[in-house]
Amino acid sequence: MPAKTVHFRLGAAMPTLLLLGCLVLLFFGKPDDTGQAAHASRKAVAALPHVEPLILRPVALQDARAMNAQTPFSREPNPPARPYIFAGDIEARARAADCLAAAMLYEAGADPVGQQAVAQVIINRARHPAFPKSICGAVFQGSERRTGCQFTFTCDGALLRRYSAAAWQNAQSLAGAALSGYVYAPVGHATHYHTDWVVPYWSGSLDKITAVGTHLFFRWQGSWGRPAAFRREITGQEPVVTKLAALSAYHSGGKLLADDAAPLPPTELATTGQFRAAKQEIIAGSGARLLLDKASRAEEYLALALTKCAGKSYCKILGWLDDGDIPAVGELTDAARGSMVFSYLRDEKNAFEKALWNCQIYPRADKRQCMKR
Repeated sequence: MPAKTVHFRLGAAMPTLLLLGCLVLLFFGKPDDTGQAAHASRKAVAALPHVEPLILRPVALQDARAMNAQTPFSREPNPPARPYIFAGDIEARARAADCLAAAMLYEAGADPVGQQAVAQVIINRARHPAFPKSICGAVFQGSERRTGCQFTFTCDGALLRRYSAAAWQNAQSLAGAALSGYVYAPVGHATHYHTDWVVPYWSGSLDKITAVGTHLFFRWQGSWGRPAAFRREITGQEPVVTKLAALSAYHSGGKLLADDAAPLPPTELATTGQFRAAKQEIIAGSGARLLLDKASRAEEYLALALTKCAGKSYCKILGWLDDGDIPAVGELTDAARGSMVFSYLRDEKNAFEKALWNCQIYPRADKRQCMKR
């Protein structure tokens, strides 16, 4: 009787044992393959995607645009990247900001929206294990080789061309915002982009996720293009790039001015692709009067102004920190002028563009950026 009982229980358990055996074979392979299947699986997961330089197919402009239009946008979710706060010291931050500003300016021109998109791609790259783990390293990757650069301006002689001081200042300000937590959400976790009139060899193997102006943005397919792949901490160690020596004192052995070396104030992070530098806005003619967020950095006010004035030949932005100081309509009173903390004016007809700060509240290294009291 006991033997029969034992036989009955084993018989009842046989389907379960067979199922477990099949699962073992499925996940670990046959017992005599010494775990080769599992090892191959781990090796495949660990393999990093290959980073190809921007080498273009020989395609005419009109044909390139037609080819690019035929490639559909991905229907998978496109979540924004996490805010990034630069963790290095003041000198390293200055080098990172100038590398970022140069890429933004020479890749996107004076377009502030395009510049923000470029900055987000570079930060995404620095966070991804397939790229160098510094801002300058990601920007100048491969620039020592004529055909190996990741960003064409770093190796095609474009740096010999000079933009205006105002354009460089604007790019630096947007770069500072990107290093202080501003997220340009539309490009998500894109690591590649190109203009719609060219066709790189790699474009067909990546997911096309969005367009910003004439630029198309891409991310890797599969796990390497998902948010979990962008968890690497950027070191905060930024190399000196001699190619930027003519543009940046921080890449030519120069030292920061005393005002630049002051501790950076905290900033309220922007995670939705919109600045939180302004709490209230009053439209005033060709511009706006803003109640500014005291928690934001001074550079974010300029970045906000550039965004609001994008595409406008004439634009004026004025900012205050206290609601009661903002005149809703009409000319500014002496009291309103005295309490103003930021202003931006663009007048393309007269070739004028200038941003000013109340330097008693926001000290500037360049005193020409200070309002006259």
